Amino acid sequence: MKPETAFERYEEIRSRLPNATGSGSATPINGLHELMDQIDLFVFDAFGVLNVGNTAISGARERIDQLRRAGKHVIVLTNAASHPLQGAVQKFERLGFDFSKDEIISSRLVCESHLEQAEDIGLWGVIAPDGFASSELSLPNIHLKSECSDYDRVDGFLFLSADNWGTEDQQRLHESLRKSTRPLVVANPDLVAPRETGLSLEPGFFGHALQDAFDIPTRYYGKPFANVFEAVESRFPTVERSRIAMMGDTLHTDVLGAKAKGWKAVLVTGHGLYAGLDIHALMKKSGIWPDWMTHSI
Repeated sequence: MKPETAFERYEEIRSRLPNATGSGSATPINGLHELMDQIDLFVFDAFGVLNVGNTAISGARERIDQLRRAGKHVIVLTNAASHPLQGAVQKFERLGFDFSKDEIISSRLVCESHLEQAEDIGLWGVIAPDGFASSELSLPNIHLKSECSDYDRVDGFLFLSADNWGTEDQQRLHESLRKSTRPLVVANPDLVAPRETGLSLEPGFFGHALQDAFDIPTRYYGKPFANVFEAVESRFPTVERSRIAMMGDTLHTDVLGAKAKGWKAVLVTGHGLYAGLDIHALMKKSGIWPDWMTHSI
């Protein structure tokens, strides 16, 4: 998928997303060091901000260290839901970062917490990458692969990852839902993610396609939805929302979600979804405006 197509698709599903509470000025800055007197908690998206695929963005680690030395709080808020929290910690270690598990909040972590507390589903069918073990979740579940009967016997679907998920897999899920509509929970609302070789299709892309086809109860965990932003706020109850900034590369997830919660937002333009595009035209068309813009953090 091309970035322009991804933007248009986000606009098509806009009614399913939160509404921003205010518009920013999109003021250009040269880096986050210019915001130290205004922001106490810096919240980072991963893809397009800290890394592109499995490659760290130059200077990102040094900026994180600078913010810490200045006494600022840093959190990674990621929609990547393929692996448990420890897997996220290890991933960032491989990229050269030193985030502790207390500095990472994933959409999967928030999703699991909510489902354990509130969901009454007998058996979950989980869409997850190769190597997923049912023991990773405390909920009764099976890993959905190519066996059609497994799709039909579960009571709800949990979409963690689109790794190796293709047209035939989506068709199996589509046919099963056509026979019997059941709840769908998507733990990564992203439509696409920037990789070294282009944009990958993410669980949100497939989840919204199913919503287009069926009237099924669907819930999303992750940016731009409030549940993950509330998870950040609960860890820092004394920090005012106006002194929290979300750094992200996408208007409809990072910026929209932050503005809907009354946070500040920084759009990072050099490495992610909109790299090389006319950013101001996209902001004007969507009506989603960050407070600041920077090429890199």
